[in-house]
Amino acid sequence: MTSHPLQHFAERYTAAWCSQQPSQVAEFFAPDGVLTINGGTPSIGRDAITASAAAFMTAFPDLVVLLDALHDHDGRVCYDWTLIGTNTGPGGTGRAVRITGREAWRMHAQGTIADSVGSFDVAEYERQLHGR
Repeated sequence: MTSHPLQHFAERYTAAWCSQQPSQVAEFFAPDGVLTINGGTPSIGRDAITASAAAFMTAFPDLVVLLDALHDHDGRVCYDWTLIGTNTGPGGTGRAVRITGREAWRMHAQGTIADSVGSFDVAEYERQLHGR
């Protein structure tokens, strides 16, 4: 599944995360697509996914996401990423973070993401964000 079209899809998805335009991220999902981050409450539908992306983009106005790898695992496409940014959004700590994570995508027949299960090391994120 790491064919050229899927690689191109992942590269464009990465660019959307770097765009400071949260709706661009949501456009990669099916209209009823689902994004779940670290086992939290699923964001269902493009409006909810836009809100989830906006939360990261607001917290990290200089947000950069890097595409680290793309591969198949257990019938899903795994999108491995690195997030880099400085938490200077409203109420931010002013601290820089660099964390890695993964989204495991189930693709929709129309070539969008039907379901994404994302994860990253919350303890490491909190340590970098708050210096603990």
